[in-house]
Amino acid sequence: MLDERKASILRAVVEEYIQTAQPVGSGHVANAPGVQVSSATVRNDMAALETEGFLAQPHTSAGRVPTEKGYRYFVDALSHPRLDRAAAQQVRSFFDQAHGEIEQMLADTTRLLTGLTDYAAVVVAPAHEAARVRSVQLVSLAPSVVLFVAVLGSGAIEKRTIELAAEADEVVLAAAAQHLSDAVVGEPLAAVVGSGLSGDAGVESVLATVRATLAAAPEDEGDHVFVNGASRMAASFDAVETVRSVLTILEQQLVVVTLLRDVVDRGLNVAIGSETGMQPLADCALVVAPYTVDGEQVGTVGVLGPSRMNYPQALAAVAVVGQRLSHRLSEG
Repeated sequence: MLDERKASILRAVVEEYIQTAQPVGSGHVANAPGVQVSSATVRNDMAALETEGFLAQPHTSAGRVPTEKGYRYFVDALSHPRLDRAAAQQVRSFFDQAHGEIEQMLADTTRLLTGLTDYAAVVVAPAHEAARVRSVQLVSLAPSVVLFVAVLGSGAIEKRTIELAAEADEVVLAAAAQHLSDAVVGEPLAAVVGSGLSGDAGVESVLATVRATLAAAPEDEGDHVFVNGASRMAASFDAVETVRSVLTILEQQLVVVTLLRDVVDRGLNVAIGSETGMQPLADCALVVAPYTVDGEQVGTVGVLGPSRMNYPQALAAVAVVGQRLSHRLSEG
């Protein structure tokens, strides 16, 4: 733990460096809110903070910059950061107007997060295989062609066009849909394949084709990831190699999913530098929050930016968007 004066000096250095990306000198810190000590005292305390690993001096006689340890102390000392009124209203308006299929909503959510933070935004979609079925419908497209529609608890919609072995009228389709509904609502989508027999030959013919079609469907390739704002985030780095490495990671869905899931599983909402567990992200920070449907965690939202990101803004934006997305998806 740092004493109050050193903590104030460290906070002043971090806040200034976030704004300017330039080493911070003692003269500026001495005039910062909450410090109120002489430049000489600031210099001594900054030297002590450097010795303790919270600050670093990139060049002799230059000012100091925060280290990963310094950023971590700064983040841990933040108390419930909040969005300003305009940003909070922007989030409310977005989710008040967000309708349609979940994939489009999640893609739009990444654009919202990028607009709020100016960093790369990532949203991991709910895994379909884990989601429970809310409703099932069979819609006639032609005398022997039906559309199978399942609305999942995650808000996702599974659709399959199915060609029947024989024509089926609306009465038979309604009976088949009711049988499926009774068997699988509240269960995973895979339960459709194992749904019991109906006892009616016409209904059973429809159900057999539906089961066979879903059983033959290719397995989900994994969690789907929506990314936005990578180019804005890349502008925060001077080193071309760093930009290339970060953009390469963002293009690999499995890597992104694993990264976000690992951070959440460790109970973190911020991973800084080496805390991400990925060397290419040594100069980056990741802010994450899970989102839920009916109280069950189904996905993750986050932003990826430089280590000198505006942590209060990023934390507030990710938390509020995660909460609003949870509420919107739970409403159905």
